[in-house]
Amino acid sequence: MVTHDKIKVVVAGLNELDLVAQLFDKYRVFYNQKPNLEAGRKFIEERMKENQSVIFLVTHEQVNVVQPLGFVQLFPSFSSVSMERLWILNDLYVDQSARRLGVAKLLLEKAKEYAIQTNSKGLILETAIDNHNAQRLYESIGYKKDSGTFHYSFSL
Repeated sequence: MVTHDKIKVVVAGLNELDLVAQLFDKYRVFYNQKPNLEAGRKFIEERMKENQSVIFLVTHEQVNVVQPLGFVQLFPSFSSVSMERLWILNDLYVDQSARRLGVAKLLLEKAKEYAIQTNSKGLILETAIDNHNAQRLYESIGYKKDSGTFHYSFSL
């Protein structure tokens, strides 16, 4: 059981790398990728060392053991049309043991606070068409489905 008095939200740095890497591997598996903890750890470490993303991590401390509960990773971008910064909310994951406890909302709130602190236009994200739980969550806290654009990708 998770008690809220032991829950912390931190900006993850190299000290939290292993905790984030555990969750990142589970996140990738959720999206049908093969587990690869070491490659995921290296990917996150590179983002941290190069200051290429901001990661918020939720942890729960119990009897001197820190359990990672969830993370959100934001990548910086800009809107040329509005000439403002925005953040791409690229990754959001909550460990299965902590789902429906408010961890995702806490992470989304931290992302919103950070966007405000950095004088950003806002946050953008995408999710799978069949991820109805995520869609309900996003819409419940004010995210709007973008009906004015199409998303395209070009794979190499």
